[in-house]
Amino acid sequence: DKRSSLAFNMPKTAPTATIKKPKKLKERATPAEAAPAVEDPQVADAPEHTSDGKVAKQPKVIVVLEGACLETGKVGKDHVLLNCDDHQGFLRKHNRDPAESRPDILHQMMLILLDSPLNKAGLLKLYVRTAKGVLIEVSPQIRIPRTFKRFAGLMVQLLHKLSIRAANGPHKLLKVIKNPIVDHLPPNARITLLSVTGRLVSVPKFIPSLPEDVTHVYVAGALAHGKAEAQYADECIAISQYPLSGAAALGRLCSGYENQLGIL
Repeated sequence: DKRSSLAFNMPKTAPTATIKKPKKLKERATPAEAAPAVEDPQVADAPEHTSDGKVAKQPKVIVVLEGACLETGKVGKDHVLLNCDDHQGFLRKHNRDPAESRPDILHQMMLILLDSPLNKAGLLKLYVRTAKGVLIEVSPQIRIPRTFKRFAGLMVQLLHKLSIRAANGPHKLLKVIKNPIVDHLPPNARITLLSVTGRLVSVPKFIPSLPEDVTHVYVAGALAHGKAEAQYADECIAISQYPLSGAAALGRLCSGYENQLGIL
């Protein structure tokens, strides 16, 4: 009976010893697997080099796109970026005006800004705030998809995961950050709202008149109609006597700075 009791007790002690060791190893492995997250502060250092491999300067111009229409909805089995062309029935069913769902406007504006020589020189920083108040930081190194369909898929992924990492590194190309936007702007920033209702200025004359020791921040509306709400702006200007699309206005603004700074 004693032998049988010993034989009976042995299997109990042996498995417990083998189970405890793997658990300890797993618990130690978890921080090691999460270690790359420590590299997140290096994301701020990413703009130090442009896509051409040149060392970039501190951003001279910051652009904030306000009121962007980025809203997801479940249509059928898929989560999609709602837009006026493909989801009119869904929007009307939820008492929404399809004409207001224009994420393509943001797509056009981001392409103009990120493709500009001003951005490639490392002198431009971009933020986007949606109509729902979600604030997004955009890395100057990102290459926005050229087609709207791929852009929409990228935005859906961003709104669900809250960040988009580079495929070949740990850097975040897009990430959702905390409001308000003024917490992310330099303390000496001069904030200007772009609107057709503002004071009319000539871009080639306006830019040289600005102080050189401050960061110039411009707020533009990424919406179909109306004026962007930016109570934190110091002034409101119009850069043309005609109503311009957001992309056209930003293109004119970037060209003005490129001429002033000698960026070819």
